[in-house]
Amino acid sequence: MLTDKARIQELIPHTGAMCLLDAVVAWDDDFIQCLTDTHRDPANPLRRQGRLPVITAFEYGAQAAAIHGGLRARAAGETAPAGYLAALRDARWFAAELDENAAPLEVTARRLLGEAAHCIYTIRIRAAGQLLAEARVTIVPRPVIGDHS
Repeated sequence: MLTDKARIQELIPHTGAMCLLDAVVAWDDDFIQCLTDTHRDPANPLRRQGRLPVITAFEYGAQAAAIHGGLRARAAGETAPAGYLAALRDARWFAAELDENAAPLEVTARRLLGEAAHCIYTIRIRAAGQLLAEARVTIVPRPVIGDHS
């Protein structure tokens, strides 16, 4: 394991139960692979009526992209700029709920384009080799309050 949950929480704004990924197992300049069991946690903050709909997989993928940006910045001796998910495109899912899976989720993000907080990633979420969801996400810089440019 390259990075554990404590280190992940240093890289992204999500803390506590909203930090959905448990570990980074591989990454390079364009790709990251994370693992998690938080989809089975009854206290997962994304649960609705006791279930975790597969649509929440896209938040898992977006967090993987954010962690990747943080790791890239740290490797360059910098801090990643604050960004937010601006677009979700080509979203497809192949299951009804994430919590139906007993296996850990494997969450991957591949940077297609961009630098810092201007990026496009493909994300994929799998469990036990089965593709559960995939999409393309666009990350843009978080606007600075009072910036009217």
